[in-house]
Amino acid sequence: MRWAPTMAPLLLVLILFLLPSCHSLPLCTDSKYPVATKAPLAFCGYANGSSSCCNATDDGAIASRFKSSNISDSACANVVKSILCAKCDPYSGDLFNVQPKLQTVPLLCNSTISSNSGNSSDFCMTVWDTCKDVPITNSPFSQGTAGSSSKLTDTYKSESDFCAAFGGSSNDQLVCFDGTSASFNLTQSSPPPKGLCLERIDNGMYLNMVPHPDGSNRVFISNQAGKIWLATVPEQGSGGKLQYDQANPFLDLTDVVHFENEFGLLGLAFHPKFAANGRFFVSYSCDKSQSSRCSGRCSCNSDINCDPSKLGMDNGAQPCQYNSVIAEYTANSSSSTPSTTKTANPIEVRRIFTMGLPYTTHHGGQILFGPADGYLYFMMGDGGNVGDPFNFAQNKRSVLGKILRLDIDSMPSSNMINNLSLWGNYSIPKDNPYADDSGFLPEVWAFGLRNPWRCSFDSQRPSYFFCGDVAQENYEEVDLITKAGNYGWRVYEGFDLYIPPWTPGGNTSLSSINPIFPVMGYLHSSATNVGAASITGGYVYRSMTDPCMFGRYIYADLYATVMWAGTENPEASGNYTSTLIPFSCSKSSPIACDSVAGSTLPSLGYIVSFAEDNKKDIFLLTIKGVYRVVRPSLCNYTCPKESIANAPASPPGGPSSSASKMESFSRKLSAFVLALFVILASFLF
Repeated sequence: MRWAPTMAPLLLVLILFLLPSCHSLPLCTDSKYPVATKAPLAFCGYANGSSSCCNATDDGAIASRFKSSNISDSACANVVKSILCAKCDPYSGDLFNVQPKLQTVPLLCNSTISSNSGNSSDFCMTVWDTCKDVPITNSPFSQGTAGSSSKLTDTYKSESDFCAAFGGSSNDQLVCFDGTSASFNLTQSSPPPKGLCLERIDNGMYLNMVPHPDGSNRVFISNQAGKIWLATVPEQGSGGKLQYDQANPFLDLTDVVHFENEFGLLGLAFHPKFAANGRFFVSYSCDKSQSSRCSGRCSCNSDINCDPSKLGMDNGAQPCQYNSVIAEYTANSSSSTPSTTKTANPIEVRRIFTMGLPYTTHHGGQILFGPADGYLYFMMGDGGNVGDPFNFAQNKRSVLGKILRLDIDSMPSSNMINNLSLWGNYSIPKDNPYADDSGFLPEVWAFGLRNPWRCSFDSQRPSYFFCGDVAQENYEEVDLITKAGNYGWRVYEGFDLYIPPWTPGGNTSLSSINPIFPVMGYLHSSATNVGAASITGGYVYRSMTDPCMFGRYIYADLYATVMWAGTENPEASGNYTSTLIPFSCSKSSPIACDSVAGSTLPSLGYIVSFAEDNKKDIFLLTIKGVYRVVRPSLCNYTCPKESIANAPASPPGGPSSSASKMESFSRKLSAFVLALFVILASFLF
């Protein structure tokens, strides 16, 4: 398989920092993540432990199908074998998922791709020339009756017709199959940024900042105690502060939210169509000893062979005294245009989800709408106590240690409620990985997490779904979340096997799981000397405010207030390296930054969360206030790309990621701009 470049190499290098990526994470045709094989795939030739979308059973099925093809010509047989085995390639999702439907044959590299991109492979022509007159039973290239035999020439008049069907126009397709497995061109990534420049725009402490769905410069901010405000973000360089009315919150839920340590208002999400329907959702903790409405099924229950009386709750609480809640609210009902309203209706519209918690920690609590599918994702920790003693994170029927995916636009049917024992008012998306698996909780999208603390979708590559997962003892991790992914806890902590101190809930055998290991992270010993560590997941930086940070994933340690930038190389490989990033306070910060004692470095306190606004600028939410990433030159950091990114001629956010649009963009560049790029390239590279 080859990655087809879409522009001349020099020009691609020159403008790479301006271009959003259109690659996606390695995925299989069922949208699951490829895993390490537990045994060699004898037919398709994958070694034990190699990354593949097939297991031994799949390999055997492909071998049987190939045998039934009855191909008499050895050359054609080898070609067809390679095509059938492409289903096992870690990038089979890209190879076969050519719109508008999943193909039976991977996208074949052909002369159209060659002429557009410089790709010398013409595998489509090879297939045609080798197999056009060879009978193939149950041919993958035909739509014939099962068991029938056909030649390519029975269906296609010429190579052009054949390659039009299985090669496509390729203008927007960056990956094609050339008869071999995935390979990458290793590119030299640009040097890491010199540092991150911050400005302080507010003194308040907030857990959530969510951009207004109407695309404006407004955001919703919420504190842990239960108040939500509608705020206006000042323009970069204006010297302004975050503007909102402290005395008049958008919504005040302090009377229903239990606020203490890891309890509180933990998540906030606005419906993608909020501007029209005014719907939004709040994730919070409640105490049933204080509120009659705080009443949900205990997460330790008979479905998972768990007896609440055996839990031994900490801090003197009773089993499932505290609950995690997702509730729906709406913008003020008196407003016909929800985007203009400044308050919400304080009466809850619908209780989406309620679950009793086994312990007083590890509640996760964040909620997000998937940018591509519109479903609500709910991040839930393992429920607490040292080492997840009841093994909730690996239990297939438990909601704990999971990422749940809910359809909140469809009410559940009575049949669904009776058969699935839902935890509230929602439906199960039909493409959830376990929607039809009676042995698995159908809400589950991914599992094996300890305490996911701050997750985000890459705004330009929505298949990249990052979560920071807090460690038990040693390794704080960043995971790339995918459908049906098992992230190992508590069999693994990071890359190492974990031995829990007590296991009343039993263990999961190492041989029974295919864990997906972190793509980034850090050891406690390498991150902090303050005696504690806890990861705060961040965002892929997609603003051009700091072009040297563009495309890098920013994350931090909550206690040590250190930050890293993760860089993927090769692109689309899922392979990341992380670099510690120094940070400073802008000399023109609207609010002066506190300094670390005996140092000029800014003191942020704890970094509790990150946020992204509609302009893709990144914010740090800390116990000392709200900080925004600003131009590196304001902190005397050198970024050679900054002047280009801020030049009037630069298109906002860079050109489109579409290959055809990139080519169009390149043709429109003037000779003067090209010359300027060449000069800059000699300086940068």
